Amino acid sequence: MPSFDIVSKVDPQTLDNAINVAKKEILNRYDFRDSKSTIELDKKENVINLVSENSMRINAMIDAILTRMVKQGIDGKSLDMSEEEYASGSMIKKNLKVRTGLDKEVSKKVVKLIKDSKAKVTPAIMDDMVRVTGKKIDDLQEIIGLLRREDLGIPLQFTNMKS
Repeated sequence: MPSFDIVSKVDPQTLDNAINVAKKEILNRYDFRDSKSTIELDKKENVINLVSENSMRINAMIDAILTRMVKQGIDGKSLDMSEEEYASGSMIKKNLKVRTGLDKEVSKKVVKLIKDSKAKVTPAIMDDMVRVTGKKIDDLQEIIGLLRREDLGIPLQFTNMKS
């Protein structure tokens, strides 16, 4: 039976490249001259750590990172900006989490959208992805179109299409 997987993931090498280019861009900017600002990517925790003297510079660093991510083909919605910045001595720190995988809440929303569409497909939650199976590839493509039109707050990729 034809099937495909709905996932949300970020290529770690592409993200690393985007962060490195953003670092170089920040170092060369005039408004960051003589500043102690740093951008670090923790690959194990999937967190980008930002440190600077004030929140204006933190926001400029976030803007540079988002610009580089979009140019590298990574959706900006894959960063979780909900965590607030916090003071650490004379510096301000902020952690940006990189969202990978579908959490239970989003998986349930996806399954509900698919079931509400009345298409003849079967969605199944499998860990951090949703597998959709159906008798016709046209039904699966209809589901992909439906999910692309919806805004779930995270980027979705459709992988492992089998016929």
